[in-house]
Amino acid sequence: MLLGDDATCPDADARYARIRRQEYRDHRVTWQDEHNSDDEGTWFQRVILDLVRQMRWSFLPPLMVYFAAGVSGLTSVVGAFFLKEYLDLSAAFIAGLAFWAGLPWILKLPLGHVVDLFWRWKAVLILVGAGLIALSLLIMFGLVSRPDNMRAVFPLETWYIIALLLAPSGYAIQDVVADAMTVEAVPRTDDAGQPYGETQSRAMHTTMQTLGRIAIISGFVSVASVNIWIFADTEALAREARLGLYARVYLIALIIPVISVSGVVLHTIVQRRRAARGLQQTGPKGETEVDWQILGGGLAFVVLSLVLGTSDLEYAQETVFVASLSIILYLIRQLLKNLDPDAARVLIGTATIIFVFRAVPLPGPGLTWFEIDNLGFDEQFLSVLSLITSLLALVGLIILRPLMAKRSIAYIVVLLTIATGILSLPNIGLYYGVHEWTAARTGGIVDARFIAILDTAIESPLAQIAMVPMLAWIARNAPPHLKATFFAVMASFTNMALSASSLGTKYLNKVFLVTRASVDPVTGEQISGADYSQLGYLLIVVGGITVAVPLLIVLVVQASPYRTSE
Repeated sequence: MLLGDDATCPDADARYARIRRQEYRDHRVTWQDEHNSDDEGTWFQRVILDLVRQMRWSFLPPLMVYFAAGVSGLTSVVGAFFLKEYLDLSAAFIAGLAFWAGLPWILKLPLGHVVDLFWRWKAVLILVGAGLIALSLLIMFGLVSRPDNMRAVFPLETWYIIALLLAPSGYAIQDVVADAMTVEAVPRTDDAGQPYGETQSRAMHTTMQTLGRIAIISGFVSVASVNIWIFADTEALAREARLGLYARVYLIALIIPVISVSGVVLHTIVQRRRAARGLQQTGPKGETEVDWQILGGGLAFVVLSLVLGTSDLEYAQETVFVASLSIILYLIRQLLKNLDPDAARVLIGTATIIFVFRAVPLPGPGLTWFEIDNLGFDEQFLSVLSLITSLLALVGLIILRPLMAKRSIAYIVVLLTIATGILSLPNIGLYYGVHEWTAARTGGIVDARFIAILDTAIESPLAQIAMVPMLAWIARNAPPHLKATFFAVMASFTNMALSASSLGTKYLNKVFLVTRASVDPVTGEQISGADYSQLGYLLIVVGGITVAVPLLIVLVVQASPYRTSE
């Protein structure tokens, strides 16, 4: 691998001088390829080798934090099966829980400004996040291994909700810090002290954000592979043995906070070695002044969310959403004053398109329950689907990187919307039994699992690319002393879209009721029955909304003064 001006491999000091002599050549080759990527070199050179050339050791620490977030998927299959089999929670209630679980990501808003204010001490936040993640995993370990002891303190459903809220809180805190670390990871000047041009800077930031998504997906790939191995030949396991297997998965998952803490330790080492060699630091220049409007608005949001979240108000979620969105829009308005008018309009149009694209409702957990109960999908097969999704999403990010760097976000969202609509059809077909028809005419080859794998394989490469161009735009255009704040506020805004999606999912699951069979984890007695009669209508409505609404918003934005070509 060719390394850039941040090369500081701790175990290869003997090679450091040789690597440093190569650096300037590497930069020239990298940027020559970038400028001539449309005209010179093979596809492999333009897409794969160029990504490798732009890799730097300083990129590794934030990538480790992102990788830890991907490894969190280790418990996703176990969590889905434990929830379905042993907890008596409705699909609508679970969709509502997703709203509350998404709030910590919206709380990135005040955290981003805190990171800007205490830039030198951001490693402490990584430790806090790691502690919350570890606590969540230990609670889930107790639920599956000692349910009687846990039930003596709180109902199992209460423990599950606590764990569900702790984990995203930890990951959100760490993600804020990782975003700030990406700013330090990208150099502003070459070895000759010359600042990189707009095209070069855009390519480097796009590469950094792309590698961040690659790190997350690589974590997904790793844990999906582990899950396939763990759940091999487990079909005949008794309930007690299966719960014991789930418990071991949660213990293994304690590696997640270790990885993220290791990343921030490496970040500290890299920055100190850069300073020792006299290399320019890429953090903010000078001290960031406290913006009480941003910090106060963020704190108001935290207090409002906590008060309403712990109340018995019937429309607490809706109240939190409207109030939170109002506060975030106010903070965005304040931040936009730091940009020139044209850039501010572009950011508004871009963020609006991304918001609506992410805000469309989902089918909810009922689809997974149907796949488990009626199609016979077990833990291992769901892990296989997860592996296919992650691998092909990783390939898609690499192959589509030139598309992300050159095409507008409006173009990308239209592409993703149409693809998502088409790829919702197989799930609808599976519900109505299309697999029975295809299996009968193909000798059993094209069955439910074949269709699920094919659908997953086609959909996965497009699933992770929507956010990369906007993140790269923020990294390039936000003022240096407010990078983390811009990242956090805009991430909070787009994450509000996920909250809107959760609310929409909850409403649809109240209209189209879906229930599944579940049993008590201790006694094995059935506590609820299965009813999937309305799932088909739910899938059709979700598919229609998913296509119609984003395309309409893109049309409106691109016909307005907020048109985006970014």
